[in-house]
Amino acid sequence: MQSEQKQSSPEETFKAQTLADYRLAVESREASLIGRREVLTGKAKFGIFGDGKELPQIAWAKVFKDGDFRSGYYRDQTFMMAIGALSTQEFFASLYADTNHDHEPASAGRQMNGHFATQSLDADGNWKSIAAQKNSSADISPTAGQMPRLVGLAEASKHYRQNKGLKDFKQFSHNGDEIAWGTIGNASTSEGPFFEAINAAGVLQIPMVISIWDDDYGISVHSKYQTTKENISEILKGFQRDGEESGYEILRVKAHDYPSLIETYEKAEKIARKKHIPVMIHVTEVTQPQGHSTSGSHERYKNEQRLAWERDFDCIKKMREFIVAAGLADEEQLDALEKEAKKAARDAKASAWKEYIAPIKEEIATVRSLLAEAIAAAPEAEAIKAMDQELAASAEPLRRDGIAALRKSLRYLRDDQSGLKERIKAWLEEQNQANHDRYSSHLYSESALSPMKIEGVAPQYSDESPNVDARIILRDNFDRILGERPEVMIFGEDSGKIGDVNQGLEGLQDKHGENRVYDTGIREATILGQGIGMAMRGLRPIAEIQYLDYLLYALQVMSDDLATVHYRSKGRQKAPVIVRTRGHRLEGIWHSGSPMGAIINAVRGVHVLVPRNMTQAAGFYNTMLDSDDPALIVECLNGYRLKEQMPDNLAEIRTPLGIPETIREGKDLTIVSYGSTLRIVMEAAEQLSEFGIEVEVIDPQSLLPFDIHHSIRESVAKTNRLLVVDEDVPGGASAFILQQIVDVQEAYRVLDSKPQCLSAKAHRPAYGSDGDYFSKPSAEDVFDKVYSMMHEFNPAQYPAI
Repeated sequence: MQSEQKQSSPEETFKAQTLADYRLAVESREASLIGRREVLTGKAKFGIFGDGKELPQIAWAKVFKDGDFRSGYYRDQTFMMAIGALSTQEFFASLYADTNHDHEPASAGRQMNGHFATQSLDADGNWKSIAAQKNSSADISPTAGQMPRLVGLAEASKHYRQNKGLKDFKQFSHNGDEIAWGTIGNASTSEGPFFEAINAAGVLQIPMVISIWDDDYGISVHSKYQTTKENISEILKGFQRDGEESGYEILRVKAHDYPSLIETYEKAEKIARKKHIPVMIHVTEVTQPQGHSTSGSHERYKNEQRLAWERDFDCIKKMREFIVAAGLADEEQLDALEKEAKKAARDAKASAWKEYIAPIKEEIATVRSLLAEAIAAAPEAEAIKAMDQELAASAEPLRRDGIAALRKSLRYLRDDQSGLKERIKAWLEEQNQANHDRYSSHLYSESALSPMKIEGVAPQYSDESPNVDARIILRDNFDRILGERPEVMIFGEDSGKIGDVNQGLEGLQDKHGENRVYDTGIREATILGQGIGMAMRGLRPIAEIQYLDYLLYALQVMSDDLATVHYRSKGRQKAPVIVRTRGHRLEGIWHSGSPMGAIINAVRGVHVLVPRNMTQAAGFYNTMLDSDDPALIVECLNGYRLKEQMPDNLAEIRTPLGIPETIREGKDLTIVSYGSTLRIVMEAAEQLSEFGIEVEVIDPQSLLPFDIHHSIRESVAKTNRLLVVDEDVPGGASAFILQQIVDVQEAYRVLDSKPQCLSAKAHRPAYGSDGDYFSKPSAEDVFDKVYSMMHEFNPAQYPAI
């Protein structure tokens, strides 16, 4: 008969776990200390570490469950180690920027160290079962930038718990039991996104727990310059829930008090997970043994009294004292444990460096072999020999060193006929492709669901197709989407009860429910953050920013977070949120702006789609919901009440990305424009026709991507003249469009006249119809510009006006 296995007593279990926690804290600390040395000796470029925060992160890890998400910042290494999402060797691989995704799973060397992530997608871009693993959204550096996303990660649990249509989405959630855990430094709570996110989570009542690591400083600046009363939880105590009132549970705990930390995090988890109540944990008396980062030393701004206090209240030192006082281990046992942990850190560092440097040295060996041939073949061998000697002297070479040397060698082999020059060029091209994968791939989806693989389906009409207000086409399409896709929700300012300010969602909240179509506060950054976080958890949010002008509030979030998600995780995370907004011409400085140049240059990684009418817009929503990429869709603000014919195949239409549409044929000049301005252009085109000038008008439909098959060049080859018309400021989107056509598509080869732009004035649009006329391009402006270009071409046929 098999003997029963002896069960450990609670006391033995606590002892074993405490000692394991201590060992992990020491190993993580040692990794931080070694990491700083690796930077200062030149083997790594920059270092930022989590020393001083080991104990609170270990306590937090104990209550972090499968399905939970972290949205933190670059101090959380011990937590990531504690949940099994980061080995010490992977920690060092990140420090060295190892581009092997197996060695550095968070970003494949694209992010600086301390920027953590787990993999939500497999290598083909398909979702893993994120409900069955512990998750970390990919970190970003901008302080408080993690906060808007955190709101969305937590709100997803609310949807998974309340929306019965999501009951089969089991790979994403266990009935909405997941918590979104955030971390932030005390100084970063001064940022606007922190306050906006805290308020939003309090209103939404979502399972969000935010830990504030408070070490009294923001780099060198003391908290007295950062926070009123020098105490963030004190000034936020009005958020504390009272009785049945909604609000926060606010907890305070010291970073070096191991038992209290465990108790505090257990309490926070219970409240957030079961009741979906947000919790704030203010962790005080945090130390920072090495200062902010390797860019400087904290001895420059902390006095000796403060430094002595930090040494005395170091959390590892205090934990050791606790262990000895509790009789869990003696000094000798702890010395042995520390020795073991420190050796493990050193071994991990050595292994990470070996794996990182080996393939680079192999490449350098190939380079030197080719250089040796070049030295023998080139008449100017001494210059090549000097480059070879420089490579030979480098004990820790970089890839760029070898590539640069070979590229320079080609200058001295320009007359080579032996085939060596071609072999070097071929090898360099192989490396270019490999380095594209290492450093430049996955800006957009490369999966089977990429929107670039979705074929366009044109709208179809019949004699029975009614003419309706254009908003009705959007409304009916959203109605169908909400009915067919339980994972879709639409939200924003005035999106819910009144059905958006232009009635594109009219009646849809009543039909589909308040958890599918709903209002938010006036807080654009966290509206977008809601979309990012929910999209990271398998939902398909449509986040509405009421006007394009107000997208600027959220542009930092869109640029730094959304646009880089897929890239900074090298295709292992995605956030396919659709940002819906309306813009271009209407009234006044802040309701008719069109800052498209600013946007497209800030959000590479997000598709920017500019439909000229609501049928096109509906097709873009259908396309993007079939895809796995994020997009910004800018509807024409003055187009909702215009009449459009309702397509018979509304559910099937797909507006393709990067495929321009020629909306008027012509032979004399090509005009490229988009959005609301196209109606002005078409009006001018008819007027020009009366004077014998036939212009071809092309709508690119999307700015990112732009004309992927270079069809605009074909038009320019026919007309030999080009005008770009845009209602952005001079040098805005028109400059981008011109660069794409003239430079990328090489349309300069087929031009007979100077390509020109017609844009709005440099200032914001003035109020009123006259303000619009004199601020933005008019039909008369377009006519005069085109006519002057034709006059230059043929003054006799087109005499000056």
